[in-house]
Amino acid sequence: MRLYSELAAWWPLLDDPADYAEEAGVYGDLLAEACDAPIESLLELGSGGGNSASHLKGRFPRLVLADLSEDMLAVSRILNPECEHRLGDMRTLRLGRTFDAVFVHDAVCYMTTEEDLRRAMETAWVHCRPGGAVLFAPDYVRENFRAGETAGGCDERPPSGAASACPRGLRYLEWVWDPDPKDTAYLVDFAFLLRERDGSVRAVQDRHVEGLFARGRWLDLLASVGFEARVVPLVLSDVEPGRHEMFVARRPR
Repeated sequence: MRLYSELAAWWPLLDDPADYAEEAGVYGDLLAEACDAPIESLLELGSGGGNSASHLKGRFPRLVLADLSEDMLAVSRILNPECEHRLGDMRTLRLGRTFDAVFVHDAVCYMTTEEDLRRAMETAWVHCRPGGAVLFAPDYVRENFRAGETAGGCDERPPSGAASACPRGLRYLEWVWDPDPKDTAYLVDFAFLLRERDGSVRAVQDRHVEGLFARGRWLDLLASVGFEARVVPLVLSDVEPGRHEMFVARRPR
């Protein structure tokens, strides 16, 4: 996926960290409520560019960020220099220690088979202490999937001392669709327009294959790993009620 490799340096123009404040607060509250004691340590699997972490790090003192892409970790290190960063696949990562809580945001969408999804859950289990909490926040479950498109992007601030220079800019179209409702995957096609500081513009297309599972399968898989899990709606000021949901779980003592 080009977005997480050759285009990673453009990430801050695609997703503004400031826009994550409200939802990061929701995630933090859910983890705190599910954990049996105050959270001191938190592991985020699939942390990407670190946007959620930029808000969670002030609340949870020891925050470790793990991602499969070294390019995205480089972006996150600029935003979150005080956090520990680890390169690893959420299906196979083993850090040899446990945390009070484990958070998996929408990177879990790249688990496109039940086997992959279970392996990600097993990684969360291995790194969560007994009594600790886990939160999975996929973009969709089968029951609330809806094809559609969104657009966005922004410009960077002009380089210091170069007020007349053309700032880099990014605009994108994101197209979500499901060519085969009978399988466990859907497609997200991105079209990017990237403007360089010399004013030149190029177009880049990037296709992502993402996983889609029924709510009941999520709960069954979490239970099979050992978690006590429940479904929680995502409630945000700019999100349609019932549009998204999450899975919050505890590892029993």
